[in-house]
Amino acid sequence: MEINEIHCQSILTRTSGYLKEVCSHSLNPYVGCGFGRSSCGEGCYVRFNPWLTKGRVWGGFVDVKVNAAEAYLRTCAAERAWARKRKKVFAIFLSSSADPWQPLESRFRATRGVLAAMRESPPDKLILQTHTARVRDDLPLIKTLSGLCELRVHVSIEGDIERLPGLPPPPCSLDERIGVLEQFSAAGIKTVACLSPLYPLREPAAFFQRLARTGIAAAVIDHFVEGDGTADGSRTLKTDLPRAMEAVCPGSTLLSYREEMICLARKSLPVGVSWRGFAGIYST
Repeated sequence: MEINEIHCQSILTRTSGYLKEVCSHSLNPYVGCGFGRSSCGEGCYVRFNPWLTKGRVWGGFVDVKVNAAEAYLRTCAAERAWARKRKKVFAIFLSSSADPWQPLESRFRATRGVLAAMRESPPDKLILQTHTARVRDDLPLIKTLSGLCELRVHVSIEGDIERLPGLPPPPCSLDERIGVLEQFSAAGIKTVACLSPLYPLREPAAFFQRLARTGIAAAVIDHFVEGDGTADGSRTLKTDLPRAMEAVCPGSTLLSYREEMICLARKSLPVGVSWRGFAGIYST
């Protein structure tokens, strides 16, 4: 793993594309992800972004923004003013291109530093997205922030299969992530399960009922078709993920499979679809 400690001039990125309707800004304490060689890295759209990878292999590098907290405090007032001038909520998605609680977080605590800084100057809305139970390390801090701004914790749980054939294991077991949903919901934190990208489900009705029993507010369902930033999923079709999905359930690579699963999920809990789900728009 190539690890680089970098200093950033700014940490808040004004959103465009898929996230534009979700939030005003994204915030990434890291560039590159230590989970890039796990199953979630296989379907990660960021691996196709040459501006971020700069020719490096996804999963083989991480740039750590060691002054992330300082950069946030230095720029958040101006970015809040920018959002409000455009009649937007100052809403932050943390993070859009790397897991905030990836393995190096235990060493550098860049994410924790940003969350601590937000106690001093919180956004209006904060969405925390992760694939791992390591988010538990910051539960007390997240609980405090949930009283200062509108906050949601999104936990990626792509399906009810621990590992798809031919793909590497996930960064965190299914049971551990289910446990995070239960623990954060019990703590009074609005928590959402994100099936993104949606994997084939072996027992979908039972799985959605299991998610509902955790106490979560909703589930987000998004397919790699449209969800990877292309209309036909062409980015993901270059990877091994579609082959692995078809091996488990033929037809699961089609957008129609997402629609079938949405109908089943809505029998158990509120569901948000694609960017609307990430924006907090759900229906039953």
